[in-house]
Amino acid sequence: MAHKAGYVNIIGRPNVGKSTLMNQLVGEKISIITSKAQTTRHRILGIVNGDDFQIVFSDTPGIIKDPAYKMHEVMNQFVNVALIDADLILFVVVLINKIDLSTQEQVEQAVEQWRETLPNATVFPLSAQYNANVEFIFKQILEKLPECPPYFPKDELTDRSMRFFITEIIREKILLNYQQEIPYSVQVEVESYEETEHRIHIRSVIYVARDSQKAIIIGKGGSAIKKLGMQARTDIEEFTGKKIFLELFVKVDKDWRDNEAELKRFGYEA
Repeated sequence: MAHKAGYVNIIGRPNVGKSTLMNQLVGEKISIITSKAQTTRHRILGIVNGDDFQIVFSDTPGIIKDPAYKMHEVMNQFVNVALIDADLILFVVVLINKIDLSTQEQVEQAVEQWRETLPNATVFPLSAQYNANVEFIFKQILEKLPECPPYFPKDELTDRSMRFFITEIIREKILLNYQQEIPYSVQVEVESYEETEHRIHIRSVIYVARDSQKAIIIGKGGSAIKKLGMQARTDIEEFTGKKIFLELFVKVDKDWRDNEAELKRFGYEA
């Protein structure tokens, strides 16, 4: 039997459930998930292998219509690159994905509308959160993959490093615990990562745009950052399978979202 392989890129506007769908298709938590827009900032690959196929799923940031910072411009570039190298594109919209929040009539109307708008596309209603229709979509993807050797070694799950996923876990907890502008002003960096047989020692810096935000992240008597650290450590231990010693520090970097050198250092480079 011929081997199939291809890139399947998941795109859409912010907060449409792209990351949830990505994780369901890959079978692992590759992308962080919150109810806030702009949760995904980078292009993340999740690789699914079978004896005769390899699917490289790609989760990209939501398309930002009016970029406010250079960071947003780079995030949109991630989407453009994903469109160029895609063998298949999954374009996710809210109503078609979140059918658990809609009536049957609303779903049918939405499906018909998108079939008229994109006559060459195949339209599937689904609920990524509840895994409804996801297996069916996976089978449809397999049928449409081109014949091709694998792009990555068969034992790889993603193209991202352990450090990257640690920063994403910490940033997810910030998105869940803080409100208003705080989550969108934050960048997380792993400054040091030392692994022994039974434990990993991590020193991570949370960068914010203003002194007032630093105070909010830390909280009264350090209570907020302590809670953040406990939540992040629990998830990192589950992710790595090892005991974690996590140190969190907060620094102010006023213009990091518009500073090209800083953006490059943080991985915002298409």
